[in-house]
Parts: sequence; C-alpha cells; structure tokens
Amino acid sequence: MSKHDKEFGISSWAVDNRVTVYILTALITITGIVAYITMPREDFPEIIENKIYISTVFPGNSPEDVEKLVIKPLEKEIKNISGVDKITSNSYQDYGMIVAEFADDVTIEIAKQRVKDKVDNVKADTDWPNLDNGSKVEPNVFELNISEEVPILNINLQGPYTAQQLKEYGKLLQDDIEEIAEVKQVDILGVDDKEVEIAVDIFKMSAAQVSFDDIQNAVRYENMTLSGGNLITQGSRNNIRIVGEIQDPSELENVIVKNAGGIVYLKDIARISFKEKERTTFAREGAQEVVMLNVKKRANQNMISAIEQVKEKLNTAKSTYLPANLSIELTNDQSSRVEHQVDELSNHIIFGIILVMIVLMFTMGLRNSLFVGAAIPLSMLMAFSILSMFGLTLNTMVLFGLVMGLGMLVDDGIVVVDNVFANMKKGMDRYTASKLGIGEIAWPVISSTATTLMAFLPFALWPGTMGKFMKYFPITLTITLTASLFVAMVVNAAMTGGSMDIEDRNVSKKSAKRWSIIFTILAVIFVLLGNMYDSKLMRAVGHLAIISLVLMWLYKIKLYQWTQDFQHNFFPRMEDKYKDFLAKILEGRRAWWAFGGIIALLVLSVMLIGAFPRKVLFFPDNIPNQVIAYIEYPEGTDISKTDKATRFVENQIISILTKYVDPKTKENFLAESIVAQVGVGAGNPNVDAGNQSETPYKGKVTVNFSEFQYRQGVNTADILEEIRMKIKGIAGAKVTVEKDSNGPPAGYPISLQLTGIDYAQMLRESEKIIAFIESKNIPGIERLSVDVNKESPELEVQVDRVNAGSAGVSTGQLGMNLRRSVYGQEISTYKENDDDYNIVMRMQEDQRKNESILFNQPLTFRNPNTGQVMQVPISAVSTTEKKTTYNQIKRKNQKRIMTIYSNVLTGYNADEITKTIERELKSYKMPREITYSFSGVQEEQGKNQSFLMKALFLALAGITLIIVLQFNSVSKTLVILFTVLLSFSGVFYGYVIANMDFVILMTMMGIISLAGIVVKNGIVLMDFFVLLLDRKVEERGVKSHDDLPLSEIKEVIIESGKSRLRPVLLTASTAVLGLIPLAIGLNFNFFTLITDLNPHIFIGGDNVVFWGPLAWTIIFGLTYATVLTLVMVPVMFYLVKRIKYRLRDRREKRREAELASS
Repeated sequence: MSKHDKEFGISSWAVDNRVTVYILTALITITGIVAYITMPREDFPEIIENKIYISTVFPGNSPEDVEKLVIKPLEKEIKNISGVDKITSNSYQDYGMIVAEFADDVTIEIAKQRVKDKVDNVKADTDWPNLDNGSKVEPNVFELNISEEVPILNINLQGPYTAQQLKEYGKLLQDDIEEIAEVKQVDILGVDDKEVEIAVDIFKMSAAQVSFDDIQNAVRYENMTLSGGNLITQGSRNNIRIVGEIQDPSELENVIVKNAGGIVYLKDIARISFKEKERTTFAREGAQEVVMLNVKKRANQNMISAIEQVKEKLNTAKSTYLPANLSIELTNDQSSRVEHQVDELSNHIIFGIILVMIVLMFTMGLRNSLFVGAAIPLSMLMAFSILSMFGLTLNTMVLFGLVMGLGMLVDDGIVVVDNVFANMKKGMDRYTASKLGIGEIAWPVISSTATTLMAFLPFALWPGTMGKFMKYFPITLTITLTASLFVAMVVNAAMTGGSMDIEDRNVSKKSAKRWSIIFTILAVIFVLLGNMYDSKLMRAVGHLAIISLVLMWLYKIKLYQWTQDFQHNFFPRMEDKYKDFLAKILEGRRAWWAFGGIIALLVLSVMLIGAFPRKVLFFPDNIPNQVIAYIEYPEGTDISKTDKATRFVENQIISILTKYVDPKTKENFLAESIVAQVGVGAGNPNVDAGNQSETPYKGKVTVNFSEFQYRQGVNTADILEEIRMKIKGIAGAKVTVEKDSNGPPAGYPISLQLTGIDYAQMLRESEKIIAFIESKNIPGIERLSVDVNKESPELEVQVDRVNAGSAGVSTGQLGMNLRRSVYGQEISTYKENDDDYNIVMRMQEDQRKNESILFNQPLTFRNPNTGQVMQVPISAVSTTEKKTTYNQIKRKNQKRIMTIYSNVLTGYNADEITKTIERELKSYKMPREITYSFSGVQEEQGKNQSFLMKALFLALAGITLIIVLQFNSVSKTLVILFTVLLSFSGVFYGYVIANMDFVILMTMMGIISLAGIVVKNGIVLMDFFVLLLDRKVEERGVKSHDDLPLSEIKEVIIESGKSRLRPVLLTASTAVLGLIPLAIGLNFNFFTLITDLNPHIFIGGDNVVFWGPLAWTIIFGLTYATVLTLVMVPVMFYLVKRIKYRLRDRREKRREAELASS
C-alpha cells in the first residue's frame, strides 16, 4: 500500500460497524420525524428586540406637559445607563412612551432591570407628579415581543342582539379561549366597557350648595364593606363585618349627600345610570357591525395548534351555551397562511430532492444515487431534531435554510461515492474501496464544507433587529451542512462498504410481476377503503402504490436504458472531450490567452453593471397579502365623524372588490375579509407604535386577500393602486393606503427626519420642505406627510390669582372642578358577579358640552375661617382662550424630532426617489438650528449594507485561512479564491441579462453565500492535482512536485481534471437544481398529489418574491463560476507551475554563469 493510500478513522469504523450505523440512522429518522411533527410553526421568526419600553399614563395633560413633567426627567436618568445605544420618546395627550434601545451584548433581562432601577430613582424625587387620587404617576417598564402583539385570529360576532349582549357572549368566549395554554390574551373590540355614571345637574347641585367633594365622600363611604375586628363574648369569637356595598346602581339614588339645612339625596341633584362608556371604538366586517375578538398567542408557541384549539372551543360553545342565531365569522386566520408557507417550502424541498435524484440517477446509477440522496432527508431530519431541542420554531427562515442547503447536502456524498466508485472500477473490493476512497478525499471534503460554512457564519453576527430575524438562516445551514458531512463520512461509508456496486441492474421480469401484484392489491384495497371512509391517509397509501407501480415499469422499460446510455456513452464522451480541450488549451500561449479571456470577461461584467445600473431595493417588494387604508382627521374630531368617513372608504373598497365574486360559489375568490376599525385599534404601527392613547380621529379598513393560488391570476398590487385612486379625496381628512410589509418593521420607504429645538420653527420648515419637494414633481411619491401637527384644539384657562386668592379659591381647586365636570372622576367601584365597574362622577352631557355653562358654574366650598358655604363662578376668577397644541412631541437622544414620510407608488423604486430628494435638498437652504437625515428604510438599509460588506470580508478571510491550512501554499490559495471573483462576474451578467433589481439584503446574502459554495469545486480539483502529483513524486523517487518535468505536471492536471469533472458538475448542478423551484416559483403540491391525485401546480407566490433574488444570485454565480472553474483552475495552476519553473531555470542559469565566470 502506498503511503498516500490513507484511511479516515471514523469512516473506516463505520465500514466495519455497519449494523450500528444502520440502527443510528433509524433513530435519527424517528427523532427527526417526531421533531418535524411537534415543532411550533409560524410565518416569520419571533423577534424580541433589544428595546425596553417605559409607558406612562398621565390623564388630563397635554403632550407638552407630559414631555416636561414625565419624559424629560426619565430620559435624563436613562441616558446614563451603560449599554444604551439610542433613546426615543413620544409624548401624547394623557400619555408618554420612551423606548431605550440597548446594545446586542446586553441581555433583555439585564436591560429591563437597569431601566427599572433608574425609573424608581426618578419616582422618588419630590417633584415627580401625582395623579388625582394622590398616588404617584406610575411608569410601566416592559419589553415587547412583536409576535405576542399581532392577532393571529379575529372572531366576529353578529346577530339580532345589542352590542352589550354580543359583548357578554364575547366575554364567555374570551374566558374559554384564554384557558388555552398557547393563547396569551383575547381583546374585545367594537364595544366599550360599561360604567356607573353619576351625571350631575350643575344647576341643582349649585342650588343645593353641594360640591363634587360632598358627592365623592358620600358615595365612597357608603359603598364599602369592611371588617370591624373580632368580638369575643361567652367563649365565642365573632368577626364583625360591616356590609355596605351596593347590589344595584339604583341604590345610589338614596345616598344622602347633605343633611345640614335639609336632606339632599343624590337623586335630587344627579341622574344615576349603568351604561356603556362614551363610544371610543367601532368594528365592522363586510360593512356589518360586529363585536370583534382579537386572539393573540404566547411567544414560542405553536400558532397552528393554538388556532385549531380556538376553533374547537368555538364548536363546543356553539353546541352548548351560544344561541343558534348568533353568527360567528373567523377572519385574519394566520394559521392558513403559515400552513401554506410551510407546505409550499416543504414542497419546494420535495421537488428539489426529485430533481437532484434524477440528476444523480442518470450520472451515478439508481443504487449509487440512493446512497447519495439519503443525505438529504437524513441531514434535514437531524437538523429538525437539533433545532427542536434548542426550542426553535419551524418558520420561513428555517425552511429556506433547508431549501438553500438542499443541493449542497449531497455535495459531500457525491464526492465520497464517486471516489469509492472510481476505486472499485480500478479493481478494489467495495470494503477496501470505501475505506481508501473516503480516506483520500476526507480532508478536502471537510475543508470544502468548512469554507461553505465560513461564508454563512458571519450572518450569525448580524446586529440589531434584522440580525435576530436572519440568524435562523446561518443556524439552520450550519446544522444541516454539518449533518450532511456526518452522513457522508459515516452513513455513506457504511452503505458503500456494504452495498455498493459498479453496475446497475434492471428490474427482472419475475420481480416486476411480483411487485406489480403487490402494488395493485395495495392500491385497490386502500383506494376503496379511503373513498368509503373518506380517509386521506388510506387514499394516500393507495395512490402511492399506483405511483410506485408506474415508476417501476417506467424504469424497467425506459429509464434504466437511458441511465446506462448516459453513464457509459454520453458522460465518458464528455470526459474525453474535456480532456482533449484541456490538452489543447494548456499548449504554449493558449493558456495565457485563456487566462486573458477570462480576465476580460470579468472586466466586461463590471463595465456592464456600471453601464446598466440595477434598481436598488432594501427588502424584496412583496405582492400584497393585505391592503390597509388609514383615515386620519385632525385631533379633536368626534368619533362619529371619523366613523362616517371610514364607512365611505369601506363602501368604496367593497365596490371595487365585488367584481371578484365567483358566480358559481357566490364567494369572493380574491378577498377573504374586509374589516373596518375606528378609534381603538385603528392606529398605523409605522407612526403610532406604542401609542396607547385614545384615537377617535383615526379609522382603518383592512382587506385580507386569499392565498396566492386562489386569486385566479389577479395581481393584488393592481388592486392596491385601484383603491388608492378611488379614495383619494375626503375633505379635511388624510387618507393613505399601504400594504403589509415583508420581514421586520423598518418604517416608511421615504422618511426624512428633522432635528431641532423649536417645534414651531421645525413644523413651519417641514411644510416648506414638503412644498419644495412637491414642486420638483418627483414621480412615485404617494403623499408627503409630517407625523407631527399643531392641530389639536385646546382651551387654555388662565387663573386670575389675585381675584381667586381673595375669594379663597386656589388654582388646583378650580382645575380639579373643571376636570371633574368634563373628564369625570372615578370615586368608587360597583361589583357585579366577577366584574368590576367604575362609578364615575361628572357633569351631565348637555351641560359639560356647553362652554358657557361649564365656565359659569360656581365653585362650591366651605370657607375655613367662617365656616360658611361659598360659591364663586369660575368665570369670575379666570379667562379662557382657544388655542391649538401638538398632537405629539417626538424626541431622539434628548432632541426634538419630526418625520416627513410617504409610501412609494407601485412600480417605483424607493431608493431612487430618496436619492433624487437628497440631490434636490442640497440646493435647499435649511436654518442652522435644524438638521435633517434619512431614517426609516433608508437608515436600516445603510446599517445592513455596511454589515453585509463586513460579512463578505469576514467570509473571504475565513475561507482564505481554511484553504491556506489545507494546502499550505499562497499560489494554490489565490488560484482557488479567483473562482470567487468569477462567481461575482456571473451574478453581474445574470442581473443585467435578466433585468433584475438589486435587493440589498437578498442579493448580498447570495453573493456572500456564493463565496463559500464555489470554492468547493476549486478545492476538490486542486486537492486531486496535489494527490496525483504526490503519487508521481513517490513513483519517480524525487523530493517535491517541482522536481517533476513540466510535461508530467501537465498530464496530471489533464488526468485529474477528467477524473473530477463528474463530481464538480454534479455538485454544482445539484445545488442549482435544488434552488430552481424556489427561483421560478414552481409550486407542485405533493401532499395533494398522493391524497387527491391533484398536484395544484401554479407559478409564483410569496416565497418566490421573498427568496427569488437570493436563489437567482446563487444560480447565476454558481453556473458561470463552475463552467469557468473547470478551465480557470487547471490553467492558472499550470501557469503558476510554468512561471515557477521559468524562474527556477533562470536562477540555475545565473548560478551556472556565476560558477563559469569564477
């Protein structure tokens, strides 16, 4: 045995212990299947951003007061916390929100604790504000999991019932559904809570000389149950319990509020009613009023399982306590979309496996292709087991990682099996061929896998939200490719050592007859039973038997002969032609001409991409699955007016979508639901994220489209534009139409942030900037808006301190009286069953909405000096002035900001529009006090583009290090790395020819991935050059490669090129074919094929839009680089040797000349 005939320990062990390996394979299969079935499924990964939120409710205060009294003191402390990267805040009417963004190296738990400590310090200050009841304003510190905030299902209740009756049924369902472990909470929308209102008649109250304090004290001290202690008497211990809680709101009517000078009952001066609170929300489905239940799931829980259990609860409720005439409609069902996404990608995987197996069967034979093909399911099942063990969910990112790795999973197996096959052809038995064949290529296979992993590992370092979103991609690929290496080195070793054969055998007549009988019996039995019992599983078994029967006879009659012809005729001819081609191209100057030609092609590709620049997108431009119309009036608009405008928009959208009703089914095949919300729940998450204040001036209409394959070819992007055109003009309202976003939130595509101090100046400047940009007529901008306005109406009350003080009235007393009159005050609680309702005291509606009555009401109080009851009209000690205030105040890192934003119309490029705006603004004269920058998508684009460039350099550095360690040679490393440049050239050609947009995230990820994939072939080729040269050195008995004649090196290059043609072409073609279904969006449903014999074939869908650019990038680069690698690596290796020999010859001649002269 030659010293270069070496074995690889673990592979040789697997060949010797095949039974152990087979049992291990069975265990991997079982655990993988269990993991796949039990893993929670979701659309995109759950993301908990490294942000801590501090929300503070401060009723009755304007945004400026909230900023001054709450936000600024908190920001001052929070900015000193170590690890804080950025602080943003929003101050609204009655409410404030701060978001502290931490560095990635600070855990969310530590960040939350640090913020809590600082908040406690601020609350301890003496000047921290108090609420009406005397308690301190209490900031709430929390982290936010996006997946727990987005509803996974809407349940709409309709019927011949009042809103409150529907709500009662909703509460019963709410209690039932919240028992499900996977469900976090259920919110009820479309109806408000009830309250006990004490509506005071100010004229009667004044006449009776009763104050709000009198009413508060009387009700509070009457409506209570308390313990009086224990009475011990005659050896008995009795608890004294004073029961005074009201059992019915009407009992409050007889509460005495004053007895001096005559008894005054509460009913004498006020009207008590148990009613719905003032309306703050409307909800409709298909223009019909509904009570809506929003179901939200817990983090890391199975969405599909949660929704299935919700549906079971609803079915149980319908059959037990819900009335028959109560209509229940389910909308926004996320489980169907997630199931479709998972099924679609799963089918891409199956389709990819079939394509890969067909290629392997034609090139290696059926038996050998099964050895190699086993790597795909086994590697994936191992990945499922490991991912499930670490608590990961089955989402789009994980599944795409599997699709991405699909073609690469067989790469190691191809090289292993091909080398064993070559050794067996040389006359070795399968046992020896397996040990030596794997030993020869073990380290090149390991290093080539390591280089591939090195390309993906930098993605795990991706910072920020996008990193948390994308990290599943490298994690999945790393696990899967490592698993494929294990399969190649262990499982394939055992299989080849035990069962490999040089020649395939066709199915014999006897076997064909026997299996035909078995398959026919199985098909008949299971298809009949499946149709009788409507069992999909039984039908699937029967249909699989039919498909197997057809494939067996197809293989026997045609496929076997085709595969033999391909293996023994076509491929050998191709190898011979390639050998002749290498022999010719390595002759004389042809090698230099070839090298120069490839360099010229590389330069040409760069020039082409410069001459025909691609449009740049940050994230793939998705096909709308939802269209959302936002309606916004100025703050202060009554909710009824907003609801009227929302109804108009709703009806316009319904009229657009009615033409998509299927005449046969009478169902709308395009729109699953049209849901309208007004007030609560109607905010725009891009603008109102975190805003918990009431928004009666906002409305929202959401159209949920059916899944892609059911849309009958209708492009929902066209519907989006049609809706935009139809609902443009509503007097006094701002209407924007958007689509659902792909991936993590990044803000608006056009987003210009102004920073300054004087908000009034900034607002004036924002209006000038909007006018300036609009004057440039830049196409593609939907509508420029600014997120801050000074349109919130405000009635400012100025207290005359001298007059008020002389009358014994304080500013706080006057302010509290007005607050109680208008806003009301919670003075006690009414308990009914398990529910608590606030008892609220305020002026009756007609009076509190009358400015004259409100400000002429007398302040009733007792003079502390004389003891007499005093009454002073509010208007006597104060004046009022109508003003406007800001709807919100935004801050970033302790500076005030506001944002000019817009959507981009369909068909236009946000990056181009932003660059145009940036160019135009250079000529705009901005005040010194105000600065501007691009935020939103552009800010995220800059951050991620910067990281991806670093990731590319990290990947190349890691790949270079591995190649150097493998070959210990600079020249060999450079030759292999040159293939990476060739792949980039292929990407450029592909994008220009296909006229594709450059999607920053996906294209850059594809380019970085390519760096690791294409060097595989270079390593395999180079290692075989070295292996054959080592054998030549041993045969010749010389010291090194450089002692061999150049002619022999050339022969080795040609021979090894021929030997490695098959594995190089196979590894590249399987990687490309594995991605083809995803790249072209070919959807072939194998599950329905075997259950219903209907594959539901269609082209397109969400996955092709999202992942297509990445798939095409790899296909373009890998195809081009593989073809040129087969030329470039032999040529460059040969040229390097020629240069080395020429330099050596010159040195020797110089040395000889020196010796001769001496």
